[in-house]
Amino acid sequence: MPGRIEDYALIGDLQTAALVGKDGSVDWLCLPRFDSAACFAALLGDEDNGRWRLAPVGATSCSSRAYRGDTLVLDTLWETPTGTVKVTDFMPQRDRAPDVVRIVEGVSGEVAMRGELALRFDYGTVVPWVRRTDHHRVAIAGPDSVWLRSEPPVPMYGRDMRTYADFTVAAGERIAFVLTWHPSHEKRPRRAEPYIALEQSLEDWQAWSARCRYDGPWRSAVLRSLITLKALTYAPSGGIVAAATTSLPEEIGGVRNWDYRFCWLRDAALTLNALIASGFLDEARSWRDWLLRAVAGDPADLQIMYGIAGERRLPEYEVPWLGGYERSVPVRVGNAAAGQLQLDVYGEVLDSLHLARERGLDDEAHAWNLQRALMDFLESKWREPDEGLWEVRGRRRHFVHSKVMAWVAADRAVRTLEAQPGLRGDLARWRSMRAQVHAEVCEKGYDPARNTFTQSYGSKELDAATLLIPQVGFLPPTDRRVVGTVEAVRRELDHGGFVRRYTPDSGSVDGLPGGEGAFLACSFWLADALHATGRPDEAKALFERLLTVRNDVGLLAEEWDPVAGRLLGNYPQAFSHIGLVNTALTLSGMQNGRE
Repeated sequence: MPGRIEDYALIGDLQTAALVGKDGSVDWLCLPRFDSAACFAALLGDEDNGRWRLAPVGATSCSSRAYRGDTLVLDTLWETPTGTVKVTDFMPQRDRAPDVVRIVEGVSGEVAMRGELALRFDYGTVVPWVRRTDHHRVAIAGPDSVWLRSEPPVPMYGRDMRTYADFTVAAGERIAFVLTWHPSHEKRPRRAEPYIALEQSLEDWQAWSARCRYDGPWRSAVLRSLITLKALTYAPSGGIVAAATTSLPEEIGGVRNWDYRFCWLRDAALTLNALIASGFLDEARSWRDWLLRAVAGDPADLQIMYGIAGERRLPEYEVPWLGGYERSVPVRVGNAAAGQLQLDVYGEVLDSLHLARERGLDDEAHAWNLQRALMDFLESKWREPDEGLWEVRGRRRHFVHSKVMAWVAADRAVRTLEAQPGLRGDLARWRSMRAQVHAEVCEKGYDPARNTFTQSYGSKELDAATLLIPQVGFLPPTDRRVVGTVEAVRRELDHGGFVRRYTPDSGSVDGLPGGEGAFLACSFWLADALHATGRPDEAKALFERLLTVRNDVGLLAEEWDPVAGRLLGNYPQAFSHIGLVNTALTLSGMQNGRE
């Protein structure tokens, strides 16, 4: 069985990422991209679905582990009766071919080690043909080829469709293993020099981290979250994946298992704010440029998510040969929600581009024409029901958050024209739309008897997304309806001191059986809302409670189960780490907010 979700640490090369467990096993790796098929898929099945374990003989879990400073280089320490050994795992930023480097270093005494490599291409189902050549083990199956070597050479042998290495490391000795992928029809790529690659990786990450402008009381947590966001970035395009995994469950044994290796528009403005306010303008610009390329085209075809290079077709299918994380099935690849109608994304796009313009990013000449086209389409669509922010698979509804974000789109368009009257656009018409949306939401999306905004028009259910109402400027935080909504969400969506996305018995809304944990991004939104409504001490207490659910290396998943005390959902989750950064900025009094 795989470890708990929080047992995993992340390494990556800005084009893909691997998860390394406390037991020394790489249980998840997709090559060559985040959204490629996994060659190590034990995370969603068992060891027969592919893994690479490197650990002392007989040991089951490491003594300790940590990232080396402000980098993505992972050091794992193993203390055994005969000595102590350190394993350093990292993926060098890529030249052409992706490499995974694992360096074993003797610290004291002498330790017997074992390496076990089980490559299983195409999500754990294809066993490659393995041969020996030029001090390498070469595994080939169809389009995939992997080369494994050690430096200095260590004897390896094959058994039961696996490759093993048994060796001993004494104090002061180092042995490096390098696994390299490339297309099987191409020549062998240039060999990576592991020790040079280690020094270069440390320098690269340290130089990047030094650009962080945040110097508040939670700098360590904020910087680790920013490093994680950087690690989830597909460098060639600037797209940021929602998570490195697919199908980690929102409920153990449940069916809410989705593929998150894509880029969501809902994350756009919050991501931009976190990057800009923290000093990472190059990354913010790359994300903005990815956004412009992805949404270009007919506004009627705007999707809620895209592939990492802007791909539109993300067909969803099930992978029946994988047993699922702790028997949580089905395992899904692709995401059918890409075809849903979610009106909030129009507001997210216009809000993001408005924020980028306000924060000083150079404007793209064609960006305003795109925004005008989006507004023209939204004017004719905003009165329709949709699937909403949470991608419900039940019937469409008039979700309050979707309408609020339609108001945001009109508001940002109006404010842009007011600030730059030379731009083309119908100011009077957009002002009228903004007023109409606002009036309708306040009339139909608000429950005066309970003094709270609801999930959808006429419903009794609540939705944590309404916590964003003051953040986007729809109403001021002093408005009694905002204060009432914050109190209602805090009271009725509470789950062990954290926040659910919506009313727990909303199966009729989302069309799915079972439940889920507390949604961490929503819990950060509550901290923001508490701060905005004049309760900074309560906001700080909630934020610091949220920090305690990070794992030992500072990572968060999508959700937290306060009953079982464990992380749930895909991992590490960009939305959660974005929430951490933005809330820390808010509580520290740094530039933040989307108004």
